[in-house]
Amino acid sequence: MKRLIYYIDRGNGHFEPFYEYTETNVGPDEFYARQLCTYFIMRGTQYELISNEMEDEMEVLVLKEIGRNLSGEDEQSFREQGIHIEFRSPNERENYRLFARIPCDTHFEVIRYLLKDIVDIPETGQMLVTSTEIDEDRGVYVIYATELKVG
Repeated sequence: MKRLIYYIDRGNGHFEPFYEYTETNVGPDEFYARQLCTYFIMRGTQYELISNEMEDEMEVLVLKEIGRNLSGEDEQSFREQGIHIEFRSPNERENYRLFARIPCDTHFEVIRYLLKDIVDIPETGQMLVTSTEIDEDRGVYVIYATELKVG
């Protein structure tokens, strides 16, 4: 795994190179964490992961452009402040309500959360994960979760 390349599917078999990371600026743990996110935010635009592929020592993520990214309540940037996860409501009507934020020492810690269907959110409890995101603009992973229905 030497490179991680994002492409945008523009339709009709046209895939536009979008963004690239190399192992010199991103470690293998971050390569894997990024591949587990269902959404990608960059330059105010939201993209959805539609394909996760490998080619030799290259990781290829194919994205579909969704449109302008909508901000949630109490958003803040974590650039140059380490690795963080936010837990938010997936509901636009609730302005993507913030449940909690946690710092992480490594991307492997983040991966633990990204792999789960149910996460234990600090001071909230267990919730059902609906989607995951890497917000490049703010430098944070976001896990969207909803109430766990029992019965």
